[in-house]
Amino acid sequence: MKLAAGIGENHAIKDAISQVDFDVVLTESETELMDLLLQRKVDAAVRGSLNASGIMERLREDYPEMNRASIIEVKGYKFLLAPVGIDEGDTLERKVQIISQVAEFLKKIGIKPKIGILSGGRPQDRGRSHKIDASLDEAEELTRITMDKYPVKHHFILIEEALAEGANLILAPDGICGNLIFRSLVLVGSGKSFGAVTLGIDEIFIDTSRSQNKEGYLRALKLAAYLVNLRNRIE
Repeated sequence: MKLAAGIGENHAIKDAISQVDFDVVLTESETELMDLLLQRKVDAAVRGSLNASGIMERLREDYPEMNRASIIEVKGYKFLLAPVGIDEGDTLERKVQIISQVAEFLKKIGIKPKIGILSGGRPQDRGRSHKIDASLDEAEELTRITMDKYPVKHHFILIEEALAEGANLILAPDGICGNLIFRSLVLVGSGKSFGAVTLGIDEIFIDTSRSQNKEGYLRALKLAAYLVNLRNRIE
């Protein structure tokens, strides 16, 4: 097995690589990292601490329906959070797509999906602002059109309720909210990140924060290796 990983200003990825038992090619360029992945010169790639914009732009050239979902562990409980890209999940159609992609990913790794949809307020907050009303309306519509296919519930703004009830996908109102939830849980709080799986592509790519520590990068590398082994068993 051979993986590729990127190194930018944060060099913690180097320490993580020293603790794995498979080959990792370290690159300093977003272009080189994507060339290795898309030309199938490596089995998978981890973003490491490279910039996201160039990598995402390159991936979307081939995969315009690509989305990311971050795997997070809080107090021993693992779940996926999406959307986490600040420019992802901006439309109802895109959120339906994210739910479908994450549900299929969960099934592939042997987990029954349970989706918790978030919005911008509690039910009694309706009328406080047009933005809150629009968020509540969209979450209700999203729940309605997906509930026949997946176990899904609108938890309004109560992320704590969604997790307490066992949701394994937390769907944020948009990518900005998702990114803020990630940063609050992982980079400020005590949550653990395993990286974000990239869905809707043929290759295995794990996105990571440029601000991650060694342990976070190590978990991302191990996740990439796990997905490679899973793919090999299925094929």
